[in-house]
Amino acid sequence: MSGEASVKDGNCKVSRVIRIGTRKSQLARIQTDSVVDKLKELYPDVGLEIVAMSTIGDKILDTALSKIGEKSLFTKELENALERNEVDLVVHSLKDLPTTLPPGFTVGAVLKRENPHDAVVLHPKNMGKTLETLPENSVIGTSSLRRAAQLKKNFPHLEFKDIRGNLNTRLKKLDEKDDFAAIILAAAGLRRMGWENRISQILGPEDCMYAVGQGALAVEVRARDADILEMVSVLHHPDTVLRCIAERAFLRRLEGGCSVPVAVNTEVKDSQLYLTGAVYSLDGSDSLKETMQTSVAAADTAVEEVDELVQRVGVTANNISGESQDKAERLGVDLADLLLSKGAKEILTVARQSNDAR
Repeated sequence: MSGEASVKDGNCKVSRVIRIGTRKSQLARIQTDSVVDKLKELYPDVGLEIVAMSTIGDKILDTALSKIGEKSLFTKELENALERNEVDLVVHSLKDLPTTLPPGFTVGAVLKRENPHDAVVLHPKNMGKTLETLPENSVIGTSSLRRAAQLKKNFPHLEFKDIRGNLNTRLKKLDEKDDFAAIILAAAGLRRMGWENRISQILGPEDCMYAVGQGALAVEVRARDADILEMVSVLHHPDTVLRCIAERAFLRRLEGGCSVPVAVNTEVKDSQLYLTGAVYSLDGSDSLKETMQTSVAAADTAVEEVDELVQRVGVTANNISGESQDKAERLGVDLADLLLSKGAKEILTVARQSNDAR
């Protein structure tokens, strides 16, 4: 991209097309299209081309994600294309991105978060019921250890089984067979697909806290591409950035991933950032949960110069107060340290070992 790009007035003249990498699934394409539409609006003169590809996570459909043990299941192929200059930026679900990115990459934009909570989708024969009112021993489909651990703890009358595949596949497995009474999916994905009418129940934090970064889209770029970084940085949503930095710092400090049950809930209210974080044993019987808060009001009004070295848990947000970002990151680390001091490492180690032995 030429150095003429002006982020302020959208007057962007380019000498080449910006290529955007995405997974091939329908949801990934819808998410990427939403980012492309925003960029087109901001930079009408820029040529944008979508490059779709399959990832390891898209190809291995018969194994629970937590058993595959690969941290970058849905991101590796996309990052390889970014590294080879085959694409200029990549759109991900932020929850798929590890808290430490490979050298040379950064998240240049975290967009406004969709509803981050989990949703219950019932088999048509159970319409009108909730998790609480489903019959004893009803089977609930989820391949998320985090969801299963919390729901086993809160709804002991239910059974939980793995279900894999993209959203379309999972809904088909639910509707066309009698294996599951209901399945648990992210509300954000269902809403983006236009399937809000399938949501029977949204699970609040008292029933099931969400995954780190859930509901937020991330744009990953090469850290050295200052012009692309500047171009996408206008997509950052400040509150979402601060919440997700705190969540990612919490997870990184705990050394969690999708092979252990870690859950969060965050809120920004009156310049205060609230973070609740929890760790669970696989069956939910052992858990630790705490809440902390910090002020994210910024005394410094100066925004940071574009510097690819300034990254917080893989996120570069030079147009948001560095002081506020530092406070959010510190909050995540402090909360993790509090849980670790109470025995979180032991719970997660046992959970990891139990999952490996399954």
